[in-house]
Amino acid sequence: MSRRDFSLQPFSPIGSPLTLKITGHIIRRPRQLVIHYDLRGDLAEVMIPAPAALPARRTGLWKETCCEFFLGVKDAPEYWEFNLSPAGHWNVYRFAGYRQGMAAEAALTSLPLSVRRGSDSLEISLELDVERIVSADQPLIAGIAAVIKLTGGELTYWALTHPGPAADFHRRDSFVVEL
Repeated sequence: MSRRDFSLQPFSPIGSPLTLKITGHIIRRPRQLVIHYDLRGDLAEVMIPAPAALPARRTGLWKETCCEFFLGVKDAPEYWEFNLSPAGHWNVYRFAGYRQGMAAEAALTSLPLSVRRGSDSLEISLELDVERIVSADQPLIAGIAAVIKLTGGELTYWALTHPGPAADFHRRDSFVVEL
């Protein structure tokens, strides 16, 4: 088992100082991947989608407040993008290489998200049977990120690292967690 705690940083510059903190952890077990996001602060600053009566696979979740993570097989070009909405909606895309060959990952037909809301907190967790997309012995690398939509409509981009001149979660050099 490997566990990594994380704290996401906003892409600079963001317009106004925020009181938000995004932390969490990611765990890899032989057959399972667990990720937990914890957003704390003045959530009145954030547009958080209402809980969905029937959470489903949806496109374009990154246009709203959304937690994301990227998994790649170490030393291989393919990777997956996971989108987790506070509404309970989700999506997983498979890429053949950097922003190439994007397709919905057919091996995953549902994601068991857990969303908990408080007055100053939002927690999103996922337990994934990772062997549905990779074998247990394959070493993985991960990039962890979030898109936060502010009440004024501005999108802010958060990640473990921002290695380029623009916020780009797909950059392989931002996949800094080894699992």
